[in-house]
Amino acid sequence: MLQDKFGRRFHYLRLSVTDVCNFKCTYCLPDGYKGSDRSFLTMPEIDTITKAFAGLGTSKIRITGGEPSLRKDLPEIIEKCASVEGIKHVAMTTNAYKLERDVFDYQKAGLNSLNISIDSFNPHIFNSITGHNKLDSILKGIESALELGIKVKVNAVLMKQYNGNEMSRFLKWIKDKPVTLRFIELMQTGDNATFFGQNHVSGEPIKKQLIDAGWVQTIRGKAAGPAQEFQHPEYAGKIGLIMPYSEDFCASCNRLRISSTGKLHLCLFADQGIDIRPYMVNSNPEELQQALIANLSNKTATHYLHDGYTGATKHLAMLGG
Repeated sequence: MLQDKFGRRFHYLRLSVTDVCNFKCTYCLPDGYKGSDRSFLTMPEIDTITKAFAGLGTSKIRITGGEPSLRKDLPEIIEKCASVEGIKHVAMTTNAYKLERDVFDYQKAGLNSLNISIDSFNPHIFNSITGHNKLDSILKGIESALELGIKVKVNAVLMKQYNGNEMSRFLKWIKDKPVTLRFIELMQTGDNATFFGQNHVSGEPIKKQLIDAGWVQTIRGKAAGPAQEFQHPEYAGKIGLIMPYSEDFCASCNRLRISSTGKLHLCLFADQGIDIRPYMVNSNPEELQQALIANLSNKTATHYLHDGYTGATKHLAMLGG
């Protein structure tokens, strides 16, 4: 089992397969993706990574981007991850741009769950945030995913100037839908300091509002993410709050990240990625495992976001959050 010097165990890998994204979200890539000639992880490298982590006790893999659906071999990537012994859950974070068309292929390949970014249920605001008029198609894709038995979570980044008054609309949507709607505090990155200052909203008042309205906090599983989740007897869906600026947020950290170019990130806001691609050359999971264990000793106790530190993360598309 991968374990750091603070006793935290890592059951969960976030695996980025591209940093390309076709959305222009105001808090991440307001000017759009800037192209590069970088070489993204190959299928043999993904196979080596998956086997190495599974051999060290990882049971959950989340495929991220940028936007992972921009890779034409995404179904094959899902199938590869799902086929490795020890991997019990394959998830994906996506903007769902292609979900309505491709969701059956994802389910057939072995995808268990989806996290989908929807920062507003107002089509005009959604378009102003993302640069795309795709909300209706995304919602249809979610319905199809649920029909296929894929577990769905919807992520909404809290932004004062965009969705600050949409709580009632969000709650109405989950009244009869078995999804978890997660509100994420806007995080400061290297490129968004001004936007952060204008739009950051704390999740604590929302937590109090939920508790006062009869929502009850649930217990997290060992491979669950950092969200505090709440349920209500009158709602089919759940509410999650991801509050990275809250006290002890990092105490329950259970995930590691590998970038689309083969760098190990011990934290989303680490100083830099650690190049572990050379350990994938011979398709030998054991060599990669030794490198992972050796580098894990450098993982720090916290991300230091509360001190205004953003590390090497210029924008969230670099690692898919």
